[in-house]
Amino acid sequence: MIENLSNITSATPISECIRCGTCCKKGGPSFHIEDKYLIEKGIILSKYLYTIRKGEPAYDNVKEHILPAATDIIKIKGQKGSWACIFFDKKNNNCRIYKKRPIECKVLKCWDTREIEKLYSKNRLTRKDLLSKVNGLWDLIEDHHSHCSYEKIKRLVEIINKDKKNALEGLKDIIWYDTRFRLLITEKGKIEPEMVDFLFGRPLTETTKMFGFKVKQENGRIME
Repeated sequence: MIENLSNITSATPISECIRCGTCCKKGGPSFHIEDKYLIEKGIILSKYLYTIRKGEPAYDNVKEHILPAATDIIKIKGQKGSWACIFFDKKNNNCRIYKKRPIECKVLKCWDTREIEKLYSKNRLTRKDLLSKVNGLWDLIEDHHSHCSYEKIKRLVEIINKDKKNALEGLKDIIWYDTRFRLLITEKGKIEPEMVDFLFGRPLTETTKMFGFKVKQENGRIME
């Protein structure tokens, strides 16, 4: 993450990495076309990734506010209970994949963010770039996105004040579909649970909170 990196500098300005680990602790990088080989060659396994789907509200580190994602944003997962990149070695304060790290990590300089600001939103790597030729799987990804698109969710949220009953029912139906889809895909589709957030994005039970819509599950049902 880019924001507030200037806070790590001391009274004496720095001009090189001092290996403080702050950038790694603030979250994993996003992937760009230049990073495609890292995933295709298995250097970085898909189970360590997650996808912010098109239309999903996401914090833009350059513009410094939340915006709908213009396309997929594939990112490295955080460590359990924190934002720290999963490949960050807290004990030794270094990166476990440093020699094969993504391009955002290579260009990020906390003392001069101009280079990463130019790169940040360009040539983002998408699931389609990686998976469109995988027969069957890509059809599942497109089917899921069609039923659970953030465009649909946004429209329903916008009409809640005018038509609360139908809007809430529509939202619950979409969240229920997403929840059931994830269960079936792991139980019957033989897809590892660790892969689901990369293939189909983050669960709507979590991300719809950004729209101010909180849900709970009770006996397998999505409740308001």
